[in-house]
Amino acid sequence: MPEDDIDHMIPSAGRADTDALRAHDAEELAQYVADPTHPWWRRRACAQALAGRVPEPWADALLDRVRDIEDVGEVRRALLEIVGDRPELLPWLRHEDRGRETSYGMPDAFLRTRGLAGDLTAAEDLAVLAASPWRRTQEAGETGLDALVAHHGLQKVLTRFGEDRPEDRLFRLRMRYRAGQDVTYALADPDRTVAHLAHTLAHDADALRAFLTHAPTTESALWAVLALHELTEVTKDTEDTEARAETRRLYKALGSPRVEVPGLDEELRVPILHEYAQRSQRLTDPRWRVEVLCAEPPAPHDVDAWLSRATHALTSAGLAPSPPVDCGAYHQQGGGTYHVIKFGDSAVRISTLGPYASAAESGMAARPPLEAAGFRWLDEDTAATKVTDLCVYYFGDREALAIETLLFYWQD
Repeated sequence: MPEDDIDHMIPSAGRADTDALRAHDAEELAQYVADPTHPWWRRRACAQALAGRVPEPWADALLDRVRDIEDVGEVRRALLEIVGDRPELLPWLRHEDRGRETSYGMPDAFLRTRGLAGDLTAAEDLAVLAASPWRRTQEAGETGLDALVAHHGLQKVLTRFGEDRPEDRLFRLRMRYRAGQDVTYALADPDRTVAHLAHTLAHDADALRAFLTHAPTTESALWAVLALHELTEVTKDTEDTEARAETRRLYKALGSPRVEVPGLDEELRVPILHEYAQRSQRLTDPRWRVEVLCAEPPAPHDVDAWLSRATHALTSAGLAPSPPVDCGAYHQQGGGTYHVIKFGDSAVRISTLGPYASAAESGMAARPPLEAAGFRWLDEDTAATKVTDLCVYYFGDREALAIETLLFYWQD
């Protein structure tokens, strides 16, 4: 039976004989996809194998699967790739209900498909997708916008955009870069998303140095310094000695500006700066990014020695600690910047960024012996202090985090 053949070509999820599927009868594949009783992972593979060869008698049935909000999103998205350009689908795609669907990724897929179909009315919403920090969403928006430009030409697409929204300015910036035009002007954009993109696209060292001579704000000047540093690192293909020397000179000329955070003393600032500044999110103030390039690196960490000292202190206090466990192993996934030492029904966290300790209320018995052993236990106000404008990814958010969260960070 044809269904048995297809099942044999897709024995399990993630294992499909794509060449065999591409050679298989298109009508049989379409019939299989149109039947929602089959496993979704087989139907998706069949839909993908129909690219460029959708049998016309089955087009309506496949469109019905796209329109069925009860069907599996993975199958519907795969079908959009092969029947999304059908003109009869466009009114349905434009309906406001499409933006209310809760199936993962479907609203983005609908907008992307409208862009691929040349629907100019989707331009503004596609620009919002293209500005997303989530790469998959961003790619959906950029793909849709690029398709609109291919359909209508850049000038016609630009008529849909103004200058007020940062999403619109991001699109204009990307188009200027693609055309080989100067993009340094956007380093002064008031929205950090735009300025951050501009610094990654600015590849003309002379233009960047010219911008520095008349940069309207310290922040825009720092974006230029950062762009120069990254450009010099790439072009010189060295460790970064020469790039860092110029960066330090430029940073000093600007007055070595920092983001001052009341409640964040230097002892805590140094490890947080070096751990997070260079891998922080795009809304991070460039002061953090340039400061870490110019700062002296912290002293080497001896985490094993800290853990040994903490274990000895807890043992001496009669708390009978268990061996330290990395936070990733403790949570059985992910990783972070601390180890957990259990004692009785309680536990204490020891940071890998410095000799810092923390525990929930039930673990407060660990505080006196650890403080006596040289560990710092953060007071409540210090622990809760947010490190301003240092945006770190944390369970889907990309915002400033509290000192305690940064010192004892875990992400699955």
